[in-house]
Amino acid sequence: MTLPPLYDPQAVRPMWQELADCAVTPLHTTGEVDDMLARPGTALVVVNSVCGCAAGSARPGVTRALQHDRIPDQLATVFAGVDRDATDRARAHMAGIPPSSPSIALFRDGEVVHMLERRHIERMTPEMVAANLVEAFEAHCARPGPSVPKEVYEASARERMCGSGVPRFNPMFR
Repeated sequence: MTLPPLYDPQAVRPMWQELADCAVTPLHTTGEVDDMLARPGTALVVVNSVCGCAAGSARPGVTRALQHDRIPDQLATVFAGVDRDATDRARAHMAGIPPSSPSIALFRDGEVVHMLERRHIERMTPEMVAANLVEAFEAHCARPGPSVPKEVYEASARERMCGSGVPRFNPMFR
């Protein structure tokens, strides 16, 4: 059974586009999540959300960290409240870690090796998120960075967007 979105996918588009602009692939299905995490090597999974306080630090922190000279092999995001099945599957791969959004997990060969939960992120600035992730990339990753050329990164949106105005999704009004 596919869970319907809670938020209008078009209304949250800027919130996932910010990550996509820096080569973070949006995953929309459970199969896409499983396929990505089955690949050998490292994978970064961002559980994106409409939360302005924490997600507003998480997204720009992630994109900044991806400008480092060492980054994960795979870069992906699921959107809590939109791609609900994919989000649930990503969280299932984070066994033993309570679900939170936003959250950021670094996997190595399918196992979580580093995790930032909402409770951590909401106390961090984007610079602190980036520094934390760069430290994890140094410890676990070998792929040369950055994820995109400097000029692409500089042109991408890096805003502390608040999702409080995002409308609930109602397929009756589509």
